[in-house]
Amino acid sequence: MNAAKRLIMFECLAAAIQNPTTELTHNSTFELLIAVILSAQSTDKGVNIATAKLFEVANTPPAIFDLGIIGLESYIKTIGLYHSKAKNIIATCKQLVEQHNSMVPNSRNALESLPGVGRKTANVILNTAFGEPTIAVDTHLFRLGNRTKLAPGKTPLEVEKNLMKNVPKVYLKDAHHLLILHGRYTCVARNPKCSECVIAQVCEYKDKTTHIATYPSVTR
Repeated sequence: MNAAKRLIMFECLAAAIQNPTTELTHNSTFELLIAVILSAQSTDKGVNIATAKLFEVANTPPAIFDLGIIGLESYIKTIGLYHSKAKNIIATCKQLVEQHNSMVPNSRNALESLPGVGRKTANVILNTAFGEPTIAVDTHLFRLGNRTKLAPGKTPLEVEKNLMKNVPKVYLKDAHHLLILHGRYTCVARNPKCSECVIAQVCEYKDKTTHIATYPSVTR
């Protein structure tokens, strides 16, 4: 995909998606961090249901740490891999209290040193909470990067690097959420909704479900 097509792609996505942000419910950077850790291999909807009850009783590092693993598990047991996630979250809360004055750090190295926080989670926090132009490659972005030919790659890191290189700079800050929302509601894994897609004309996916002549409006 050439630079002209990439610019059109993001102009259309930005026009269609008026508020590109996370769908994880949170009221603080710490709540966002916990929600993102819980979201691995889980749906945002499922995480939001669990954290709604959890954050009512504990929404700070000391408060969640005081719950202990078993106490925390009672709130997140509906989420996949909840036992390992509970262990990581308790360890992360301990580290935040002891090393960061109960604040979520805003550096990649410090974030990735937290238990249960890898590159993808760090990118989400840096972008969503701190406004940095980072792109977290999840299954949606990995699919879009390859399907549209915007940023082909064999690994998430390769796709991330190509996205950082290929996304027009003016859209770097919002690119993660523009792409994830487009992938979640329009460019879905099976039977992508090409007839509703605002970037169908510039997308280089060879197996479009429908060929269209103009940009329609997106509904989701």
